[in-house]
Parts: sequence; C-alpha cells; structure tokens
Amino acid sequence: MTPTRGPSLTLRLTLLFALASAFVLFLLGLLIGNAVERHFEEQDLDVLTGKMQLARHILERKPDSQPKETLTQQLDDALTGHHGLIVAVYDQNGKTLYANESMVFPQDLLSIGATPKREQPVKWSSNDDQPWRGISSMVKFGTDGGGSYTVAIATEITHHEHFMTSFRQTLWGFMSLATLAMGLLGWFVVRSGLLPLLAIKRQAAEITANRLHTRLPVEAIPRELADLADTLNGMLSRLEESFQRLSDFSSDLAHELRTPVSNLLTQTQVTLSKARSADDYRDILASNAEEFERLSRTISDMLFLAKADNNQIIPNQEPINLAEEIGDLLEYYDVLAEEKSVALSLSGDGQIVGDRLMLRRAVSNLLSNALRHTPNEGKVTVRVEKNSEGRILVSVENTGSDIPAEHLPRLFDRFYRVDSSRLRTTENSGLGLAITQSIVFAHGGDMGVNSEDGKTRFTLSLPCIHQ
Repeated sequence: MTPTRGPSLTLRLTLLFALASAFVLFLLGLLIGNAVERHFEEQDLDVLTGKMQLARHILERKPDSQPKETLTQQLDDALTGHHGLIVAVYDQNGKTLYANESMVFPQDLLSIGATPKREQPVKWSSNDDQPWRGISSMVKFGTDGGGSYTVAIATEITHHEHFMTSFRQTLWGFMSLATLAMGLLGWFVVRSGLLPLLAIKRQAAEITANRLHTRLPVEAIPRELADLADTLNGMLSRLEESFQRLSDFSSDLAHELRTPVSNLLTQTQVTLSKARSADDYRDILASNAEEFERLSRTISDMLFLAKADNNQIIPNQEPINLAEEIGDLLEYYDVLAEEKSVALSLSGDGQIVGDRLMLRRAVSNLLSNALRHTPNEGKVTVRVEKNSEGRILVSVENTGSDIPAEHLPRLFDRFYRVDSSRLRTTENSGLGLAITQSIVFAHGGDMGVNSEDGKTRFTLSLPCIHQ
C-alpha cells in the first residue's frame, strides 16, 4: 500500500501566503470602507448642523406674539432649494408644531434631542425603505424665556447608500481578484525559492551504492539550505565508510570460509581418487576435523558479533577481582611464553562488576595477540589501575615492532590484519579484537590502542565498583 503523503510544501506555503494576503486586504478593505462611510457621514452632518443652527436662530428670535404662519413661512424660506431635507419642530408634549413634509422620525432620534447633548446623527429607513440620516436638538422658543422645543432635521441619503453599495462590491471584487493574484504570485515565488531544494532532491536521487562518493555542492546552495546539505554530505560520508567496511567484511568473510571449504574439498577429492589404508583415512579425517574446528570457531565468533551488533549480549553481573582472573590467564599462557622466552608480568588490582567468562575471553584475546606478536626474549606486561575518573584501566603491553599509525583506527574491524599477505592460521581469524571490543562495550566500557617506541599497548576502560 502506498503511504499517504501530506500536502506539498509548495501548496502549504502558497496557501499561507494567500491567506496572509487575504487577511491584509480584508483589513484594508474594512479601513477604506469605513473611511468613505465616515466621509459621507461628516458631509451629511455638516449640512444637518448648518440647518439646525439656522432653525435655532429663527426659533430663538421669534417673539410670542408672532403668528405661527410667520414662523412656518420663515422655516420654509430657509429650506428653499434643499431637496430631500426635512425639518420638524415638536413641543414638550410631542405635538408637531412644524413639519415641511410628512415624516415619522424614530424615537431614538427624538430622545437624543430631548436631552442637552451634542447632536448625534441617527440613521434609519422610512416606511418606503428610503434611507435617512438625521439629528435633533432642544431649542428655547422665543427671546423672553419661552418653552423648550425639539427640532429634528433629516436628509435622504439614497445616493450615498447606492454609491457605498457599488463601492463595496467593487472593493470586495477587487480584493478577491487581488487575493487570487497574490496566491498565484506566491506559488510562483515559492516554486522559484524551492528550486535549490528540488536540485538537492535530483542530485540525491542520482546517488547509488556505486556513487556514494558523490557529494552535494554546498557552494551553489542558498545559505538556508547549506546546513541541510552539510548534514546530507556527512550522512553520505558515514554511509560510504560503512558500506566500504561492509564490502571489505563480506569479502574477508567469503575468503575465510572459502579457504577451509576448499581445503576440505580438495583433500576429500584426493582421498577418494584411490583406495587408501585405514591409517591414511584416520590422518585425513583428523586434518578435516581441524578445518571443521576452524569453521566452527569462525561461525561462533560471527554469531557472537551479530548479537553484539543488535545489543543482545547481556552480561551477568557478579563481583570480579581482575588481578585474580588475569593471574589465572597468565598461568595458562606460561607454557607458550616459555617457548618464546617471553617474560609475563602483572601489577595492580581492581574490582568490577560484570560477566566473568566474557571478560576472561576479552583479556585472553589480548594476551594471545600480544604473545603472537612479541619477539623472542620480549616482554608482555599487564597493569590494572584506577584512574582519576574512578574507572578501572586494564592495559596489555608487549614489546615488538610498532604498528603503523594508519592501521590503528581499523585494528578492531572484523577480519582486518595489518599484514594482509600473512597466512591465515587457525589461531588468527581476525575476529579477536572485534570480539574484545564488543565485550568491553557491553560492560559500559571503552577500548583504545597505542603503538610507539617499540611498545604496543591495548587499554580497556571499565566502570569499577563504587564503595
């Protein structure tokens, strides 16, 4: 089943860019629309305020003896030429004293005028759905302290409303098209910006097992992607190194198994070529047994390393006196040391917690390796000591030729030998140091090697018992 993939980065960035643009344009549209609306409101308020001042002037100067018809005539004359403008005057009981046209003003407008506050515009729609905007104010009637009356003035704003409706439609239409255009522009910009990433993708797709040496050109990549390219190049370097080691290991493993199998096959074919005596068959079977032992040992070592690679080695936890265990091993190797006149010595002491058999195998591999490479009349020295960090150090040092520095980092690789031309013997399969390192790692330790001035020293660093 093909795994479900999320939306592409181009789509995500395009949508985010379009949404951000739409949000900004929406706020801009609201700002422009409100600004135009306030402009028309201020225009209407200027007209209404001017007529309110005129009406107040007429009413405040009217003497009580002046007929009502005269007041009406004065107000009509003041409104001459102003179409769509309505003025009404109400007494304290709400009775209409004057109205140039029939209009039912909303109660909200009249209640504002009934209080001594600054005129505030009120917008409403009449019974015939015509939009109006008006103000009202309380005015003293006459110059001799007459009563107070409410004056309401309104103007029709149909033209303004039609303009605002058309303006808003045009504005929102333009904003929709602008949002679409910004989205397309954002898609183009994102695609252009991601071209280096697509180039990395194409170059990475061309890297195969035979081209692990290829590296991404960091110099041609934008700064934001340079770290990614460096990380990928580092990964490729590690893969190339691991792949090369795996290839070398497979080749060495095939050679290790081919040699005893070829010996067995050849010896068996020669044996079967003619009849032989019982003693001959016995000698041939004994020789075959040695080859089988070598195969068995190699396979066993490989299984051990495979478990170590998968963290399946779980050491037993028991107190171990290293001096005693190493002393027993030195007694075992005394016979081999005497044959080569090699002096064995042990100094120091230390206590750790671990697997006794595994650690004996690790130190035994080091001792066997040291004796094999120590010349006659040489010396092998084992030291056990505690360092300043509270760890136990076990060093196995032997005299002899120095190991070239370029070989030291690979001494713990499987089947690796400094002298590749040297014959492979049953005692040296090239897995001893790799097994020793795996055992040390399983105990939470570390391992190092140093070779100079005619001495080669392998050092194991192990956690000690905290007392």
